[in-house]
Amino acid sequence: MEYRRLGGSGLKLSELSFGSWVTFHNQIDYEKAKALMARAYDAGINFFDNAETYANGQSEVLMGKIIKDLGWSRDTFCLSSKVFWGGSKPTQRGLSRKHVRDACDAALKRLGVDYLDLYYCHRPDSQTPVEETVRTMHDLITQGKVLYWGTSEWSAQQIFAAHAVARQYGLTPPTMEQPQYNLFHRNRVEVEYLPCYEELGMGTTIWSPLASGILTGKYNKGIPEDSRLNLKGYEWLRKEIESPEGQSRLHKVQQLQEVAEDRGMNLAQLAIAWCLQNPFVSTVILGASRIEQLEDNLHAAEHAARIDPETLEILESILQNRPQQPQTY
Repeated sequence: MEYRRLGGSGLKLSELSFGSWVTFHNQIDYEKAKALMARAYDAGINFFDNAETYANGQSEVLMGKIIKDLGWSRDTFCLSSKVFWGGSKPTQRGLSRKHVRDACDAALKRLGVDYLDLYYCHRPDSQTPVEETVRTMHDLITQGKVLYWGTSEWSAQQIFAAHAVARQYGLTPPTMEQPQYNLFHRNRVEVEYLPCYEELGMGTTIWSPLASGILTGKYNKGIPEDSRLNLKGYEWLRKEIESPEGQSRLHKVQQLQEVAEDRGMNLAQLAIAWCLQNPFVSTVILGASRIEQLEDNLHAAEHAARIDPETLEILESILQNRPQQPQTY
């Protein structure tokens, strides 16, 4: 396992990390989740991603119990949570001082730890002044409850605004952003965020490297019965795949699969290795419901060197979605 700095910070995260979105509590039970986390840790993964909204908090409860039962030393791994969707009441949502503080305390209790290594604002909140959110995150850091705070799916403009507030008032700015990034979803990470990396030193902990499973090839012949697309609450994902754009992507997936096989890897490994070739990616968050699936994805890093310039051009010819870089004058 290789380790990368989280942007301009001194924290080093494993280039592959492990997340619980969709799977924990919804798809897999304690024993399966424990086996997956143990294997990830043994493989060198040191970052485990979670959020208050995953399985309505039960994902964090499950992860916390597993960590306690496995007996890991707290200085050998990093944990995250995210705040935005905590419940249905007005004080349980958004990025107000109250909800951010309450959500942090609740996450610590569910996970059974004294502090969070990484804490994300899960989405931007147009109803809360950015100064209020930045100051609250700074307070959590000075209290020792959080080490690094970041954003998820914020625009570059919103990230710069948070940094400006932090500079003005001597507060702690966000260190990392957690965006979606994969072969089909590229523009924000490859173009919009460039100033965030170069001027602000932001790192990225990217999610959905397999485009919600599309880049595994498992939907090429229809939707399997045990797929997350059949879970309650994920109807939106099923509609996305069944849409004309989704069907067009599946056609491209078949071509991508041939490229992967020609280079001695499977499609999922190609997709993850492609993400790793971006130097601004601090870590790629993996998700898995089976040990075999995790083992397979862990080998993706070994294939990163095979994503050479020639392979990249072949992929671009299939994808036809190369982001347009901004003009310089």
